[in-house]
Amino acid sequence: MKGRMMCDMRGMLSFQILFLLSKRHMHGEELATEIGKRRGDKPKAGTIYPALKDLKSKKLITGKREGKLIVYSLTPSGRETMKYATDYFCRAFGDVFALRGK
Repeated sequence: MKGRMMCDMRGMLSFQILFLLSKRHMHGEELATEIGKRRGDKPKAGTIYPALKDLKSKKLITGKREGKLIVYSLTPSGRETMKYATDYFCRAFGDVFALRGK
């Protein structure tokens, strides 16, 4: 638990959103829930929606109203960015996974 307090993973939010949207279309609450499952704590609306707005302004995601919800999906540029980000992540952090079992 002590080590968990020392490493802030908030900078990964946009990457996580792009990753999840590469799997399927989701609305904001679904994204927050899925991120919460992976991180152990669910991001609040004041965290998730500004990130979605930023990704939308960069034309990496699009939102389509379905009833009361806005369902987000990746744009072609978002898919390309996700591929680049995944390659970068693997280059930058790939050796961390080898240490995980030690």
